[in-house]
Amino acid sequence: MATDKIGWGIIGCGGIGSWHARAVEASEQAELIEVCDVVPERAQKQAEDSDCSYVTSIDELLANDDVQAVSICTPSGMHSEQAVAAAEAGKHILCEKPLDVTLDAIDAMIDAAAANNVKLAGIFQRRTWDSSQKAREAIRNGKLGKLVLGDSYQKWFRSHEYYASGDWRATWALDGGGCMMNQGIHAVDLIIWMMGDVARVSAYCRRLARNIEVEDTVVANVEYVNGALGTWVTTTSVTPSQGTRCEIHGDKGSITLDGSEITQWAVEGEEVVSGEAGEDKTSSDATALDIAGHIEHVRDLCEAIINNRDPVVPGTEARKAVEAIKAVYLSSRLGGQSVELPLSYEDDGPGIYPSQNWMEW
Repeated sequence: MATDKIGWGIIGCGGIGSWHARAVEASEQAELIEVCDVVPERAQKQAEDSDCSYVTSIDELLANDDVQAVSICTPSGMHSEQAVAAAEAGKHILCEKPLDVTLDAIDAMIDAAAANNVKLAGIFQRRTWDSSQKAREAIRNGKLGKLVLGDSYQKWFRSHEYYASGDWRATWALDGGGCMMNQGIHAVDLIIWMMGDVARVSAYCRRLARNIEVEDTVVANVEYVNGALGTWVTTTSVTPSQGTRCEIHGDKGSITLDGSEITQWAVEGEEVVSGEAGEDKTSSDATALDIAGHIEHVRDLCEAIINNRDPVVPGTEARKAVEAIKAVYLSSRLGGQSVELPLSYEDDGPGIYPSQNWMEW
């Protein structure tokens, strides 16, 4: 490789893989070297679109000395095995959300990255938005006073056709759950990032509108470690889609994020701001994703590699949203009983899920 850029590989060329490829191409610090997919036609098409080489075996890609970092863009339940292999090959890792579908698998990724001295970064592009960072800074600097409530509402639409577009979608084994694990994880991560870690949850998960194996609607009550309370509402079955909203309230002020915009800024001693919600196209169309967040994640991992620092969303951070969601699922299985975090591995695996219809929970 006749360049000083970080050589990049893409593992998985279906769906989100093309976003990662475009993000790498847009980066001034990375160069896309090779892509990989077990379906030769997909790999070849992405390679032609990106003007790079392709392989159909992950082992071949990981053996390429010009590849220093990889994006993992395969179904969620395959992430850990591939990330561990990448770490053992000395490759840095940018992994799509969720890192994997069990905490055991995620911890294997984190341990492998540490043991092989490589970086492991998760994708949560809403953290990269200026509005999110401004809100978090105000909260962490105490501008809202004592935190009282932290609520998230992610009311999206996904069609029957979307769920039928891949046999891994909406399965426990490879998707790890339904609306909360695949889509709602964005809002869960964002509200935890702002409010702080979760102490306990009590939740109900239901399959109300879609003929799928997993849930399409969730309501959870949450208590944060700092004592604040909150409600998380997630669905992919409302028409029309309502987008994503996070509301944070303290005893001295309130902030509301609606899509990518701050629609309420009521901070003591500062001008009160009230604005219009930003358009959230991905709430109804998974292919309408803005690439800016992925470009920022690629840039960040490159700088983390160059400067030997942690990425902005290291594996330990990306793990938190998955653990909270697993607690939500366990609570629903237990009829809405309160579940405390941290979870044990016994509360983590596919065995915690019942075989009966979710409607019977």
